[in-house]
Amino acid sequence: MYSDLKPSFSFLILLFLCLQPLIFSLSTDASPPPTVCIVGSGIGGSSVAHFLRHYFHPSPSQPTPPNIKIFERSYVVGGRMATVSIGGESFEAGASILHPKNYHALNYSNLLGLKVKPPPASEDDDSMSLGIWDGKKFVFKTLQVDSKFPLVQKIVSYVNSFRIFFRYGFSLLKMGSFVESTVDSFLKYYESPERRPIFETVDEMLKWAGLYNLTTQTLQDELIGIKLSPLLIKELVTVITRINYGQSVYISGLAGAVSLAGSGGGLWSVDGGNWQMASGLINSSDVSLHLNEEIESISYLGEYYELNSTKRNSYSCEVAVVATPLDEVNIRFSPAVSIPERKLQHTHATFVRGLLNPAYFGLRTVAEIPELVGTLEDPDLPFTCISVLKQLDENDTTYKIFSRGPMSDALLDSIFSARLQTNRINWGAYPHYKAPELFAPFILDGQHLYYVNAFENAASTMETSAVAAENVARLILSRYFSEASLQSSNLQSFSPDADVSHFDL
Repeated sequence: MYSDLKPSFSFLILLFLCLQPLIFSLSTDASPPPTVCIVGSGIGGSSVAHFLRHYFHPSPSQPTPPNIKIFERSYVVGGRMATVSIGGESFEAGASILHPKNYHALNYSNLLGLKVKPPPASEDDDSMSLGIWDGKKFVFKTLQVDSKFPLVQKIVSYVNSFRIFFRYGFSLLKMGSFVESTVDSFLKYYESPERRPIFETVDEMLKWAGLYNLTTQTLQDELIGIKLSPLLIKELVTVITRINYGQSVYISGLAGAVSLAGSGGGLWSVDGGNWQMASGLINSSDVSLHLNEEIESISYLGEYYELNSTKRNSYSCEVAVVATPLDEVNIRFSPAVSIPERKLQHTHATFVRGLLNPAYFGLRTVAEIPELVGTLEDPDLPFTCISVLKQLDENDTTYKIFSRGPMSDALLDSIFSARLQTNRINWGAYPHYKAPELFAPFILDGQHLYYVNAFENAASTMETSAVAAENVARLILSRYFSEASLQSSNLQSFSPDADVSHFDL
């Protein structure tokens, strides 16, 4: 009797067949994950991808992470981080040094298993010999002693420190306090996400950290305000700003403070090239990478963006991120976007393997030429600095020259007595700073078009790009993935993959 109440096997099959369309429709009604398109594969673009993965947590409304596409107009990743080969050795050609308190870069290196190394001796103020050149003579030179004995080197270092202090006095301590105070304010950007706001504008980001006022007046005005010696500003500070930003002490105060911080001790770089940070972050972030594909236009079509490339490909993205300076790219926006006009400061990096001509500097021997030749602000000076990268022997040395314009062969032949190899690179390196600074917004259209490089008008470094990218990633998650958690996940260490292309310039 009870067996009559049990459904037959054929009835179950019939029921399943009837319900199958409903089950199928329920399984396919879930919307596919959104796509985030990032234009630029430098430290900014790769950091956005990294932090999107780092901070994303599933939610009922968005159970799956976004798809991420990165577009790079070059055939290599890294943006303004690149290396150059001279004499069979590799040297940094773009962004070259990192500060010991650049915590995002340090974390990237640890996560990616990258080897950290100190910069060449000529870029480390503890061991380099320095000369300040006015175009006719050295107005100041540190002592040089050709000795391999550590005790002798230490004594020379103490003597040089005393000579620098004797020339510039207690103003050096005031300058150090100014830099330290700025760095301490910048460290607020590393506070835990739970304690740190998400910023929609650069202005509010700077004001929250107490850095905004530094962008409203020039570095010179800032330093005069703290009563720095005019001689220190004219000589040493000018040398530093010309080396790091190719500009004078009339740059804005925050960029100037960052520049001065980049002249301190404990500086480092990634062994094998800083570009490996971008490469490793891209490889570890499950990104679809499109190399040698320049984006020509970005159009907002209501619920998504359409990106069109020089390869005549079209891509649909719910979120678009520009992680390259808009100043010298030809991306057409529809609707049009409006940002403050600015121009990039071009730095020409010329690498020469050969030997400097001592007569050019009014000296008798090459050994008398300092390892780092900095220059005063003079429009007639053809270079901002010359530094020794590596000395192979007494007749064969690799040098790096920074200049605001290209170095002609005739000019190089007057500066060098011999040239075995010469490489030239023209970088659209950083903004031309002018106080008071005006900032583009992080959100370009009020929707989901974001601009990482808006922060560059405050200061342009690898680390500031990473800080801006982290904020933009949190901004995307809070505005588009409104229910996604912003608590950081526990990332495991990983190793960079060799898939991402990179070649020496």
